[in-house]
Amino acid sequence: MRRQVLASPQHQSLFAATMLWLCGGGFLLITTLVPAHTVLLGWTPTFWLLAAPLMVLLALEPQLPRQLLRRRRPHRLHGVHGVVWH
Repeated sequence: MRRQVLASPQHQSLFAATMLWLCGGGFLLITTLVPAHTVLLGWTPTFWLLAAPLMVLLALEPQLPRQLLRRRRPHRLHGVHGVVWH
């Protein structure tokens, strides 16, 4: 088992700033204040408002996708795996 290391205040502030960036970018794209694709810029707004903060978030918290998937998956019963129906 790995021992969890307490996050430093700098790490926590970077995480908070990244989440604010991601939520703000998502809000701007959802409300169409900034279009997702333009002729002049292409997909650049979508990259800087969604993809870039997601990459920073994954760099700060590499275990986050596994934690989210673990929460989403229903817990399976261990006794059901060995049952074979004939």
